[in-house]
Amino acid sequence: MVELREYFEKAKGVGVLATADSEGKVSAAIYALPHVMDKETVAFIMADRLTHHNLQSNPHAAYLFKEDGSGYVGKRLFLTKIKEEKNVDLIEKLRRRTYPEIKNRDAYLVYFRVDQVLPLIGS
Repeated sequence: MVELREYFEKAKGVGVLATADSEGKVSAAIYALPHVMDKETVAFIMADRLTHHNLQSNPHAAYLFKEDGSGYVGKRLFLTKIKEEKNVDLIEKLRRRTYPEIKNRDAYLVYFRVDQVLPLIGS
């Protein structure tokens, strides 16, 4: 598997996390870079909104990341939720920026197993 920690420590760009509810209704939202916990696990900090709601009934997600610059360079991560927690101290430690609109009590740290990594274009 690709060394994701090194990649995302250096990467600049925009990411989209796609989820679907139990009936298959799809949602996509802009998300920051994932927090790489180990070579098989990433985590995202998320508020209790549609993405988080979808993950309660369907653990599968896809994260698309496009690097800044011309062309279509980046990664696609295929993910399965494995757990979540409301560890305020850990969430604050991991946050790269402050988001006053997301109160500590409303944030979740959601962990995913990385099932597959593909380039942004091609397979």
